[in-house]
Amino acid sequence: MATAAVGLLVSMLVAGPAAATPDPGDSPAQPTLTSEQAAAARTAIASGEIPGVDEVVHSPNIEHLVNIPKDALKGTNSDLAFQGKYAFAGNYDGFRIFDISDPKSPKTVAQVLCPGSQNDVSVSGNLLFLSTDSSRSDNSCASVPQPASVKESWEGMKIFDISDIANPKYVASVETNCGSHTHTLVPKRKDVYVYVSSYSPNAAFPDCQPPHDGISVIKVPRDAPEQARVVNFPVLFPGDGPDGGGNPGAPTNPGVSKTTGCHDITVLPSKDLAAGACMGDGILFDIKDPERPRVIDQIEDNVNFSFWHSATFNQKADKVVFTDELGGGGAATCNTTVGPNRGADGIYDIVGKGDGRRLVFRSYFKIARHQADTENCVAHNGALIPVKGKDLMVQAWYQGGVSVWDFTDSRKPHEIGYFERGPLSADHLVTGGSWSAYYYNGYIYSNDIAKGFDVLKLSDKRTDKGARVRMDELNVQTQPDYFTDFDRSGGPDDSED
Repeated sequence: MATAAVGLLVSMLVAGPAAATPDPGDSPAQPTLTSEQAAAARTAIASGEIPGVDEVVHSPNIEHLVNIPKDALKGTNSDLAFQGKYAFAGNYDGFRIFDISDPKSPKTVAQVLCPGSQNDVSVSGNLLFLSTDSSRSDNSCASVPQPASVKESWEGMKIFDISDIANPKYVASVETNCGSHTHTLVPKRKDVYVYVSSYSPNAAFPDCQPPHDGISVIKVPRDAPEQARVVNFPVLFPGDGPDGGGNPGAPTNPGVSKTTGCHDITVLPSKDLAAGACMGDGILFDIKDPERPRVIDQIEDNVNFSFWHSATFNQKADKVVFTDELGGGGAATCNTTVGPNRGADGIYDIVGKGDGRRLVFRSYFKIARHQADTENCVAHNGALIPVKGKDLMVQAWYQGGVSVWDFTDSRKPHEIGYFERGPLSADHLVTGGSWSAYYYNGYIYSNDIAKGFDVLKLSDKRTDKGARVRMDELNVQTQPDYFTDFDRSGGPDDSED
């Protein structure tokens, strides 16, 4: 199909890869500012209330080790995955692989040009998985945009062989209904199951027809990835209406997204659990049979949540943090106008046992550091910091930066550290900031939409024990049992799949 080295990438980029756009969420990505909002932003920067344009600020317990700007891939930076000494960074134009054996000086190992919106990335063994959520002319890495109304158009999952880390080989693709906005791995010994999240069906799209009230489940044989195929489309929101049984959205619930699929799913294989952030709904489901996930509980927040975006379990699996991507990631929502509860995290306790388990709301968490109206800011991708007995998390907030916070007490979450840059512009709302911020083997890695790859060192007695937990692989949406699956030397416990 396609394979690319850095030298080839440069010549291919000259031909013009597809333009990149940020995660659309449920509203336009680039709202315009009024002259009053722009003036207020300039005043806040001049007064020191907001950091200056591109000014780096952080709490005393965080050190900014390095920034690696974009190189051959110029599109929007997206999600991150890790394996051994490597970090895999998604970009709307493809993906980049870093050697992070020295976190202070990451080295580029490969850059692969393969345009397609999102390019959500994850790895398992010798396989790398890449989501394509834009309609393309075909499944190749040389495809161009093509309307979804054309039956021959393609979007879905791409699979690469990374056994030669410097020369990834594109080995398979699987088309999925409505594409793949994000995906989540459920790894087994011989196979990898992939849960594909997508949404926004349209009667005019032959391969994305309503109702689209479930997820695609792909089975990938590790030794024969070219045989990957969709094995199920479980309906998560059964109902008699044209869009199934999820949240109807407006006008029934003004300001809330209609549920027409899921945005993101996080699995906790050690507990056979998954949590889904599905536009207007949050769900908890059983994945004991990975081909047939089963919903246990379904919740809504029609007061403060607009777009259920992602989910994170705590280590004990008795809490879930859901994020609300108010404004689709392209709006300024970290300000006094929006307030502390919208565009925030929602913290839920899991109470009960078995099929009787329920999600019970406890509190919201949102960064208290107000951002300028020229800064897109809202809760986005984050991950646990593995400290026994504590629920600690690092999280991206787009131009709100990177936040480290504690939700050990579900009712009283609080921030304990941060890193951010000042706005990209003092006059215009320009999309940027940290898309994903994750803790891996003692360091925080952030993929900034505009500025590139950042490495942070967190030094705090509350979090330092997390650095002792060494891992061989981390896909954040496939949460490990940090204290069972891995020992301190980084070796997996082979008693489990």
